[in-house]
Amino acid sequence: MKRGNPKPLTPKLRAELKALAAMPESEIDTAEMPPVTDWSHAVRGPFYRPIKRPLSLRVDADIVDWFQRQGHGYQTRMNLALREYVERRRKRA
Repeated sequence: MKRGNPKPLTPKLRAELKALAAMPESEIDTAEMPPVTDWSHAVRGPFYRPIKRPLSLRVDADIVDWFQRQGHGYQTRMNLALREYVERRRKRA
């Protein structure tokens, strides 16, 4: 689940973006962009990522082994399992 580093912007693309950012809203042609009227498939917060914090944690060896056998990303899956547990407890409270 690790994301690679994107390629750095070329000087040409960097200059284009700078020019667009400096352009007043009134000069931007949006004629070919129809207004969005159907929000039924909208997703709230797709780019939200909680802050991760390094932690030393003692976990039973068999639990760690089971998650590791599932393949790459076992720590992420362990985090998801803990999050699911917390969410269930929050709903009860």
